[in-house]
Amino acid sequence: MPKLIDISVPLSPALPVWPGEKHLSITQAASMKNGGDYNLTRLAMGSHTGTHIDAPLHFVDEGKTTAEIPLEKLVGPCQVVDFTGKNKITAADLESMNLKTGVEKLLFKTGNSRLWDDMGHPFFEDYCALTADAAQWVVDRGIHLVGIDYLSIQLFHNPPDTHVILLSNEVVIVESLDLRHVKPGTYRLICLPLKIEGVEGTLARAVLER
Repeated sequence: MPKLIDISVPLSPALPVWPGEKHLSITQAASMKNGGDYNLTRLAMGSHTGTHIDAPLHFVDEGKTTAEIPLEKLVGPCQVVDFTGKNKITAADLESMNLKTGVEKLLFKTGNSRLWDDMGHPFFEDYCALTADAAQWVVDRGIHLVGIDYLSIQLFHNPPDTHVILLSNEVVIVESLDLRHVKPGTYRLICLPLKIEGVEGTLARAVLER
């Protein structure tokens, strides 16, 4: 088994995006086959495309940007927990885990993971995510990073309370993780976002180390 597990989804124009967002565009700006001196690719996408992090600014006016998140929050021990079979994750569900004291990074594997068997699937509205009381549970336990295996940490049809509770308490959110091949347990997370100034979200490459 590999020591490093890539839990990022591959970027492609087929990748599902949030309703109303534009799909990733990949164009050839220069091509040696067409007589150019070099090959050059141009990318156009939203900052929440594929595996990415949310910073407080996403839902908190004047909140911190992605560049202001300490790297210590993005690298270190994490716990992967499995809620496959649930259509939402509540505070009661989290309490039932009997999570060990000291866990600061928590990744949620759910039935969403099966959706990544087809990286070009249409956006799925009924994905599993955290309720607002689950978000408050995370804050109350001192957890400073949460990740989920679909496009949002919050249920599609809910108001933005889950995001607001987490981000107003500076909990980092990592979305669109690929946890299909990850078993529940303890790992070392390495999640390095692009260093872009002044934005509320940015793409990231995330891996787990056994």
